[in-house]
Amino acid sequence: MKNVIKPQGCTNLKLRQVDRMVTRHYDRYVAEVGLKNTQYALLSHVVKLGPIRPSNLAKRMQMDASTLTRNLQLLAAQGWLTVGAGEDARSRLVEATAVGHAKRVEGQHAWKAAQTALNERLGLERVAAPHELLDACIECLNDDADDAAAT
Repeated sequence: MKNVIKPQGCTNLKLRQVDRMVTRHYDRYVAEVGLKNTQYALLSHVVKLGPIRPSNLAKRMQMDASTLTRNLQLLAAQGWLTVGAGEDARSRLVEATAVGHAKRVEGQHAWKAAQTALNERLGLERVAAPHELLDACIECLNDDADDAAAT
C-alpha cells in the first residue's frame, strides 16, 4: 500500500514563520550598512534591471504596485534611486544613482556575509533543498497566475 503524504498545518503560516526568521537574520547583517533587507533587494533589482518601468519591476519582484511605489519613494529620498520620465508622458523609469550603486555594493558585502552565516548554520544541503522546491513552486504558481489572467 502506498504511503500518502499529507501536509500538517497551514502552509502559509509555516512559510511566513520561516520568512520572518530568515528576514530577521538578513536584516541584522544589512542593517550594518544602513539598509533593510527589502531595500537591498529592491536596490539590487533596479541595479540589475534598470532603467526599468515600475510596473515591470513590480512584476519581476512579485510585489503589488502600491507597495513598490512606497518603497521606491524611500530609496529615492535617500538619493539611491531616481524615478524619472519614461518613453512617453504617462510612463516612468526607475534607475539607480551613482550613490545607489555604491550602496548596493555595500549591501552586497553584508548580504554575502548573511548568506554565508545561514549556510553554515543550516548546512548547504538544507539551504539548497528549499531553493529547488521554492523555484518549482514559483514556476507552478506563475503558471496559475498566467492562466487566471488569460480568462
